[in-house]
Amino acid sequence: MLVALTVATAVAALALAAWCGWAAYRDQPTKDWHFIGMAVVTVLTLVQLVVGIVQLARGEKPEQGTTIFVAYLIGSFACIPAACFMSLAERTRWGSITVAAGGVVLAVLQVRLYDIWGG
Repeated sequence: MLVALTVATAVAALALAAWCGWAAYRDQPTKDWHFIGMAVVTVLTLVQLVVGIVQLARGEKPEQGTTIFVAYLIGSFACIPAACFMSLAERTRWGSITVAAGGVVLAVLQVRLYDIWGG
């Protein structure tokens, strides 16, 4: 895996979590600019998914197994869009809390992906 991409994705996810956490603290739902932030983080996870698949196709192997690595890649990619749709369904501060929690979960998934690859 590309360590710089993993770190950038984790930092972006934590920044999104802090931003949406601040909105929840101010009793606000997710707004349009939050969705732009979610899109940016989702693009980073998409790039990571593609890079991971390309590395697997080139014959590189994760230290802890290919199946679990691919499962974590897919889970990372799906994390923020799932939180996004849940925040659309809940147009209160709880929608913002959901996205904040999704950002924290994504950051933890990034650490785990790094460990699985052999970091």
